[in-house]
Parts: sequence; structure tokens; C-alpha cells
Amino acid sequence: MLSAIQTLDENVLLWIQDHVRLITFDPLVEFFTTLGNAGIGWIVLSVVLVCKKSTRKAGLLSGLALIFGLFFVNLGLKPLVARPRPYVTMEQLVPLLTSSDPNSFPSGHTCAAFAAGMVWARTLPKGWMRKAAVVQAVLMGLSRLYVGVHYPTDVLAGALAGSLGACLSLIIGRRFWKEPGCTQEASGELHEIQKSMESE
Repeated sequence: MLSAIQTLDENVLLWIQDHVRLITFDPLVEFFTTLGNAGIGWIVLSVVLVCKKSTRKAGLLSGLALIFGLFFVNLGLKPLVARPRPYVTMEQLVPLLTSSDPNSFPSGHTCAAFAAGMVWARTLPKGWMRKAAVVQAVLMGLSRLYVGVHYPTDVLAGALAGSLGACLSLIIGRRFWKEPGCTQEASGELHEIQKSMESE
């Protein structure tokens, strides 16, 4: 089973190398994928979102989701599984970039992209922002395949780990974050109850 998955992973990467890569797109994809190095891109965006009241919740919860992803992937699964990078084991693969981290599974970039992206998809105030959050996560995962630093299963596992981190963050947010509108609504209901009790 594992050998079949490995073969499929390798075939997908070679197909991308032979049929998808374009010299004109290579620099753009390389630049985009490096924005996720050490999670810097999502950390900066989270901080920016925290600075504005209307997006503060999105920024705080995406930061929390990124921390969950860090523990799940970089400090947990990666050193535990210790899967070599594809360009180390595949002689036919020519990577556009390499990584100082020798462990491939799961994809840390993809995990971070989905951790932040799935939170933003549920918490950002405008529809185009929520859609862009999902698109950036998917594109980050695909870019890791394009440059040859991850197998497809690395990316899939990273997406799942990041989504799990986002879910945990959103659950915590619903438990502890009190929206002003909800508080006012609850106060209004309490006032109505008090009035009805006084009239009885």
C-alpha cells in the first residue's frame, strides 16, 4: 500500500515537471511559495488584521491556528515521520527550490496556509476576502508541488492538519469571543424578560 502511494506521488511530481512547469511562470511560483517560509506571510497578515477592529477576531484566531499547526506539523509529525524530500529520493526530479528542513511530511507551508486561510474564510467581514483566503491556501499547496519540495500526500496531510488547527481555533473563538452584537441582543432579551416579570 505504501509503495503504491509512493509511486503515485512520484508520478504526479514528474507529470507536473514535464507538463505543467513553464519557464515564464517559474519565478512567480518560486516567489509566491517563499512567502510562506517560516510562516512569515501569514504571521504578518494576522498582525495586520489584529490592528483593525473589524478584523481583530480574524487576526487573533488565525494566529492561534498557526500555533496549533506549528505543534501538529513542525514539532510533531515532521520529525516523527522523517520522510525525505522528493528531490533527495527521485533522480529524475529537478527541484526549482530546496529546503533546509530535510523532512517532507507533512507540508508546513500548506499547513500554515490552511490554518490561517480556513479561519479567515469564516471570520473576515467581506466575501471577496473569504474567497481569497481559500484560494491562497490552495495555491500555496499547489506551489509546493510545482517547485518539487513536497509529495502530493505531504500537501494533502498539511492541508488536513492546518484545517484541524483552524477548527480548534474557531471552536475556542466561539467559546470565549463575545461579539458586541450578540451581547446587545442578549441584553435586550434579558430586558424583555424583566419587563414581563414586572407586569405579572
